[in-house]
Amino acid sequence: MENKALVEAALFVSDKPLSTRKLAELTGLMEKEINLIVLDMQNDTKKLERGIDLVSTPEGYEFRLKPEYRDKVVKLAPFSDMSEGVLRTLSIVAARQPVKQSIIIRYQGNKAYGYIEKLENKGLIVAVKSGRTKLISTTPGFEKYFGKSTEEIKKILASNSKPSKQ
Repeated sequence: MENKALVEAALFVSDKPLSTRKLAELTGLMEKEINLIVLDMQNDTKKLERGIDLVSTPEGYEFRLKPEYRDKVVKLAPFSDMSEGVLRTLSIVAARQPVKQSIIIRYQGNKAYGYIEKLENKGLIVAVKSGRTKLISTTPGFEKYFGKSTEEIKKILASNSKPSKQ
């Protein structure tokens, strides 16, 4: 039981997914033991009334909010302080990436320079110099924050931007 608590604590405090190997190094357990503990923890989060899931990603394991609780607690998240302009800039990047900074400025105006800087500081986008402008794309932190892949978010944005038939 103590080993399970140790693995849980490591996953809880980590700001990124932890691989089986990394968990084994941290705990001193065998990778086989880690796999059994993680499986047990995943079963716990599925069958018990918990607000989180333990999910497997290509990088390792991490805790994520269950979708049904996300809307109720998202305001507590570190990025809930994003203004409408920042969110609009982020949605342009997500929908059109990689997108030239000059295009974002054309849509958003000069305030977009500040929005882009805020999003870079939060680790949600990356801007790479390309000639006289920058090419801007989302980062893995963007997918982690929203709990969906970039492709899923592009589909959502595309479906929300289509005119409704009435």
